[in-house]
Amino acid sequence: MPSSFGTALRVTVFGQSHSPAVGCVVEGLPAGMHVDQEALAAFVARRAPGNDPWGTPRREPDLPRIVSGLNPDGETCGAPLAAVIENTNTRSRDYNNLLEVPRPGHADFTAWAKWHGAQDVPGGGHFSGRLTGPLCVAGGLALQWLAGRGVRVCAHVAELAGIPDEPFCAYDNSPAGLARLAGQVEAVTDGRRMPTVDADAGRRMVEAVMDARSRKDTVGGVVECVALGLPAGAGSPMFDGVENVMARALFGIPAVKGVEFGRGFGAARLTGTQNNDPYEVRDGACAPVTNNAGGILGGITTGAPVLVRCAFKPISSVMVEQDSVDLSRMEPARLKVHGRHDTTAVIRAVPVVEAVCALALADVLLAWPAE
Repeated sequence: MPSSFGTALRVTVFGQSHSPAVGCVVEGLPAGMHVDQEALAAFVARRAPGNDPWGTPRREPDLPRIVSGLNPDGETCGAPLAAVIENTNTRSRDYNNLLEVPRPGHADFTAWAKWHGAQDVPGGGHFSGRLTGPLCVAGGLALQWLAGRGVRVCAHVAELAGIPDEPFCAYDNSPAGLARLAGQVEAVTDGRRMPTVDADAGRRMVEAVMDARSRKDTVGGVVECVALGLPAGAGSPMFDGVENVMARALFGIPAVKGVEFGRGFGAARLTGTQNNDPYEVRDGACAPVTNNAGGILGGITTGAPVLVRCAFKPISSVMVEQDSVDLSRMEPARLKVHGRHDTTAVIRAVPVVEAVCALALADVLLAWPAE
């Protein structure tokens, strides 16, 4: 079962929800990069559950421990970098009945169909959102490498429980539009627990999430991510394009059911003259005035911000009885899920989307000189 992605920068994720630890191996990081381990731990902590009433009661510090790949000065040495996060608060007894009765919406049934009962069930095993912890470790490293090249990646909750946030101003690639986008990025990264541009929208989202929780239900939403400072010309056409690389990685995040770039599906409702991005000469270079393409044309970056949105389904673990099947008897069964679960994946997924986008973009940039 491969759990790897990337070419020039390759990432492997290992572990299960209730195994002693989860972790990652990152191959291809350039030697000599100083790793700010405090900043890395702070980034990973954004994904970890806090004291929020909508989150899982499973509390773990999620402190990454780098076990290889650094020299004594804290710089990458060129060898594969490996990191682990200990699982310190598991409760496997909550999942005793799931080997025979699969949870609707989870991968319990498909894992059973593939591995015939040998799969690890507690907490979702290798399908668990717990694996996004090491993804954030790897992505945090990529974010530090990108920052050294003037590239910044930022995401926000664009929609939750049907409530929209103010969208990133990424379709306007004029200097004024870019300045407004930079201001939005600063607003999102000011430390607020609900990462929205509009704080009032964030408050209404919290109310909707808590209402769903009171009804023992869950909600989905959309995470929007932007990458600033990318040069024009990175990527490849056809099957190795920037969109291809990013989409493949983003669909590896549990609960992601849709990915779109730029105008995405909205472009299908536009005319060519509405959707095209005219060019102008800016500071002696060619630049698109607008950015309906989302910073990518023909699989190659245009120099405008790369804009991507990910749709997250509602958390599948709902605390009401649902229809299922007893796989040992092949007869109908009723199932009520037990355990500790979030009401939504969207809020904690924001740094995960940033991490995965950073990994994909770093992979593209590292491969660029070789093309």
